[in-house]
Amino acid sequence: MAIPTTDPIIVAPTNMPFRADESLDLDALARNVDKFSSTALSGFVVGSYGGEEFHMGEPEKVSAIRTVTEAHAGRRFVIGGIDALSPTEAVRLANLYAEAGADMVRVRVPPANRGVNSAPIQDYFEQVTRDSPVPVVIIHQPKTAMGIDMTKEELRDITAFDNVFAYIMSLNYRYECRLAQFVNEKVKLWTCNGTLLMPGGMIGAVGACLLFGNWGPHIARDIIQACLDGRYAEAREMQERINNVDSIGMSWGVGVQKTGLNLMGYEGTVPRKPNLPLNESQTAAMKEALIEAGIMNADGTPAPQI
Repeated sequence: MAIPTTDPIIVAPTNMPFRADESLDLDALARNVDKFSSTALSGFVVGSYGGEEFHMGEPEKVSAIRTVTEAHAGRRFVIGGIDALSPTEAVRLANLYAEAGADMVRVRVPPANRGVNSAPIQDYFEQVTRDSPVPVVIIHQPKTAMGIDMTKEELRDITAFDNVFAYIMSLNYRYECRLAQFVNEKVKLWTCNGTLLMPGGMIGAVGACLLFGNWGPHIARDIIQACLDGRYAEAREMQERINNVDSIGMSWGVGVQKTGLNLMGYEGTVPRKPNLPLNESQTAAMKEALIEAGIMNADGTPAPQI
């Protein structure tokens, strides 16, 4: 499947299943991807924070991209996640991930404190977008939730480069409301979080890259579509229904993603240490939240995802 040409596009950080010995279970990953490929999820992001990006080595990430590419078998697309301070390193990884099957790469904006004698961020993305063999998705994801790593002028300049497909806004919604108007018109604006689906749609987001997409990609799609259509009352009703489960997802770490998937019949497994799985009471709360969101039925079975 080619990269979608119509919106909304919903992608999610792809869960990495681990065995008891903490080795990466590629067979389980393939089974999960095959199951996801019949849902509203548009594509997979391999090598992201929600996918335990910083708990995996480069060979594992490459193997995961190959596995996801083979498993979706043309039904979806793959984005390889890159977090590199050097544009030369970012380009190297873009080529490596493209060779493994990635259709795009998601490149994180380097931290604002780049050093006294650092080159402008425009230079960084000029090189990356010019030399990447696949389209680039730019993500503004400061290490602190309300941080700022980019000015509106920098955003205007870097989204004007060729080969930029989308810009993923940060959690700093107040700031992103001001930045949205500076995203080049040829570049898609994506929101970054389940709780920010409707707010993102209200400022022009036409898609999303978010943890919640693992559990309810159809709901994420429907909220963005409702905003695109101007059906804001419907968007608000759906948004309010999922806020609790998304809040849990933001509060309890990567173990939440895995627990939710386990409850839904996927092979989420457990986090790689030092992260720990949810305890019994947290798992029960997660189950209740999935039921409240309409992702699971009252009897604990997965609800249909249409």
